Order: sequence, then C-alpha cells, then structure tokens
Amino acid sequence: MSNDPIYFVPLGGSNEIGMNLNLYGYGPEEDRSWIIVDCGVTFGDLNTPGVDIITPDPRFIEDRKHQLKGIVLTHAHEDHMGAVAHLWRRLECPIYATPFTAWLMRDRLAEHGLLGEAPMHEIGLHSRFELGPFDLQLVTLTHSIPEPNGLIIRTPTGAILHTGDWKIDPDPLIGSSTDVAALEAVGEEGVLAMVCDSTNVFTEGESGSEAGVKENLTKLVGEQKGKVAIAAFASNVARLDTAIRAAEANGRRVCLVGRSMHRMTQAAKAVGLLADVQPFVEEEEAGYFPDDSILYLCTGSQGEPRAALSRIAEGTHRHVTLGRGDTVIFSSRIIPGNERGIFDLMNRLAARGVKLITEKDEHIHVSGHPCRDELRQMYAWAKPHVAIPVHGERRHLIEHAEFAKSLQIPHALAPQNGSVIEITRDGARIVDEAPSGRMYVDGNFLVEGEAESIKERRRLAGSGHIVVAAILEDGDLVSEIDVRAMGVASTYEYDLDDFLDDLAQTADEAFKRMGRRERRDEAAIEEQLRRAVRRDANRIWGKKPHVEVIILSR
Repeated sequence: MSNDPIYFVPLGGSNEIGMNLNLYGYGPEEDRSWIIVDCGVTFGDLNTPGVDIITPDPRFIEDRKHQLKGIVLTHAHEDHMGAVAHLWRRLECPIYATPFTAWLMRDRLAEHGLLGEAPMHEIGLHSRFELGPFDLQLVTLTHSIPEPNGLIIRTPTGAILHTGDWKIDPDPLIGSSTDVAALEAVGEEGVLAMVCDSTNVFTEGESGSEAGVKENLTKLVGEQKGKVAIAAFASNVARLDTAIRAAEANGRRVCLVGRSMHRMTQAAKAVGLLADVQPFVEEEEAGYFPDDSILYLCTGSQGEPRAALSRIAEGTHRHVTLGRGDTVIFSSRIIPGNERGIFDLMNRLAARGVKLITEKDEHIHVSGHPCRDELRQMYAWAKPHVAIPVHGERRHLIEHAEFAKSLQIPHALAPQNGSVIEITRDGARIVDEAPSGRMYVDGNFLVEGEAESIKERRRLAGSGHIVVAAILEDGDLVSEIDVRAMGVASTYEYDLDDFLDDLAQTADEAFKRMGRRERRDEAAIEEQLRRAVRRDANRIWGKKPHVEVIILSR
C-alpha cells in the first residue's frame, strides 16, 4: 500500500451551506489526476442585484482540466448539481450520475444546448467504477430526494468516504434505507478520512422520519374544508410523495402549480416513483373541482417572488385563486436569509383570509440532514482516521470538528473554500490555498465575482444615478447643462426638479471656473463636473450618487 498523499480541495460548500464543489486529487503534481464530486449553485440576494444564480469559481481545476477525469454527482439537489451546465464548457469532462439525477442533468444540459456534447454517463445504484487512479463505489443513503449516494473513493493509499447529503431514516417512504452493511464494511476495511455533512451539527437527537410527516399531514389535510395548498421544495420528492398520498387519502385530487413541480415529478416517474398515484389535474381544470376535492402542490415555500405561491398571493396567477376558507400548509423550514420574503408572502395570504399552517404549528416537516445522534452513528460505522466537515457555515464546521474529536476520531480539520488538504495514513493538514470564489450568472453571461458591473449595481442600489450632459463648441457651452437622475430622493418641499436644477447650476459654475485650456480637454471637464455635482448632491441629500458626465462637442 502506498503512502502517497490524497488531496482534497473544496471550492464551494465549506464556510457556507450550498454551492458544493469538491475536488479529489491523487498522484505526483505534474501528473496528478482529479475528480469533481458535486458541482452546485447558490442563489442571489440583495447583495447581488440582477443575479439569480451563483456558481463556484472553477479556476483552480479549470487550469488542470487536462488532468480532470470526470464529475461525479451524489444527488440531484441544485446546490450539488445545478452549476454543471453553467461551468461545463470550462471543464469539458464526463459526468456520472444515477438514473434520477441523470434525467434531471440531461434536462438541464438540454436547456444550455449541451445535450449530446457533454458526455453523460448513467450509472446504477451501488455501482463501482474506476476513473484514473480512483476506484469509486456508490453507497445508498437516505435524504429528501431519490437516489442520494455516499461515495467511497479508494486509492492505492487508502479510502475516503464522502457522504454527500444524508440522514438516517428507517422508513424513508421513497427509495431504500441506508446501506449500513456497505458503511460497516468500508469501516472495517479502513477509512482514511470522512468528508461529511455538517448542516445540523448543533441539533441534538435525530432529524426524524418522513413516515411521521405523512401521518400528520394526512390528518391535517383531512381537517380542512376549503381548498388546500401545500408549499414545499419541489426537489424534496419524498415530501411531494407524502403530500400526494395525504391528498388522495382524503379524497382530493392533486394539481401541480409551478414548473419545478412538473419537472421533478416527471423525473420521479421516469425512474418508477409515483407510479400508482392518480393523474394530476391540470391548472385550467382544477377550478371546476369542488373546493374540498382539490389540493394544490405549489412552488414558492421560501417566498420566491416569481414562484407559484407568490403569484397566487398577489392575485396574479392565471388559474389558481385562494381566499377565505382556504388553507396553505408550509411543509418546509425557513432557510436563514429568506425570512423577509416568506413573512411578506404569509402576510399577503393572510390579507386574503387564507389560513396558514407552518412547521411551528404542526409536525409537517423533517430535515434531510443528520443531527448529532445520526452523526455519532455514522462515525461508529465508518471509523475514519480523519474527520473533514463540509456543507456548513464556519461555525458548523468548527463545531463538527470538535464533535468528531469528542468521539475519539484521531484527527479533525475544518476546511475553508480553497483549502488544499493533504491526506495520508498519518493524518491530514492544509498545505496550500487554491483560488476560490464566486461566479455570477448574469443574464446570458457568467461573470467574475468581482465584476465591475455587479459593483456598479450595488452602488446604484444604494445611492442612485445622475447623468450630466453638456454640449460644447470651441470650449464654450452652446446650451444649458442638462441633469437627469434615477433613484434619487426628493421631498414635497424640495422636489426632484428643484434638486436637478440646483445640480445643473452647480455644474455650470464648475465649468465656468475652468481655464480656457482646460475647457478643451473633455476628460478634465468630465472629472471637474462629476466631482462638483457629486459633492453638491451629498451636501443636499446626504448621499453620494453615481454621477456620469457626457460631453458632446461640435
């Protein structure tokens, strides 16, 4: 057995929840082989105006793509596979996934015009295959989506267990339960390091079973009299199955509302799930059903403004209306950072007279990630020499490393995105830092995380935009300076026209103070007027807007 190092490099998902991208490398630096395990996205927020999707920065592995053997996907959640289509042209390598994930991956590749160009390899559950020096084995786990897999990565030096997202659910409703035999077997074989989910490390006990949610949701739906809508993550196929069974048990037909709901249920049916449920009712037909005979399964549980439930709450949905006597059940948790959008959505629904039920009111949601008792059990099965927590914010990773040490794991190391970790039979250490960061999907473009366009939008969002236009001939103004603005405040006593007139006067006085030679230098004029207008806007308003000066000469 060799003692050559195995290298682990997270480029996303360490120090954050989401946007997972993990690299494993083996071999001498000049001839090192690499694989990517998962390649996911996160989503934009108020700090990224105009950006809906964010991917990891792949520079480190892009520079080594001639050594890249492939991308292996553990499951089909967007934070684990959503960046593949966006980044594939930078990586140009084969993609490996089990049937459900492969179906969704092909759908996403088709959207980007990559179907047939990007090599997509569908592999079976429990598969074992080789990529370069890596001997890879899929291990069935349980999560909130079909076909979640852990990955055993064997090398001549030893084995790494990469868990992906998981929990322990003895009654998962869809798919198989955790393959304990495979985990115990690799534990006996010897695990150099386990790279493990940290999402719920602060939560004692267990995450709970989907079977309990099914029982409670069935009872709850049966207690409602009017129309019922259930809001859930479309990617949580286990919950979709639960909601559909709850509806049918109470004599209600199901109408899917939202594109993601249709996409996920199609993928589930493609691999044999949801085979015995009644046909879904089309949105156009659902309104003809009695109120107590229909259940809407909706996207938008996180208050996303363009999702189905938000449009229903605004009264702008083409086919679905909810009002007094109807009920919306939020069968999901609030993701930190989404509170404002969710509460705004709930308030709009409440204003329509809709009854709201959340996980705080009833047992209608369980996490798809392991709590401390489940982590304790996984460490007992795998017996790793080194614990490397991922899939968590900084506080999660540090706590997870300390928890692993308390379980007598000899070594524990909390990485950050970009940490180059060297793993040997003697332990693990950070030996270098790889470039890491974010890429923004901005319309049809994929731009750098520090793109000037994004910085400018942040500035515009905070303090507005002023345009100053002047026409010159032989160094003299031939018309009055024109000032226009967007996003600039005014009051009843001092309206925007007065504000702009004063700024135009400021620009005119600044121009007149310039010498004759300076007036023939357009760059000098632009800078003088820009500084004068920005300074006076700050004096009047208390903010420094972005000022653009346009000089036209004739």
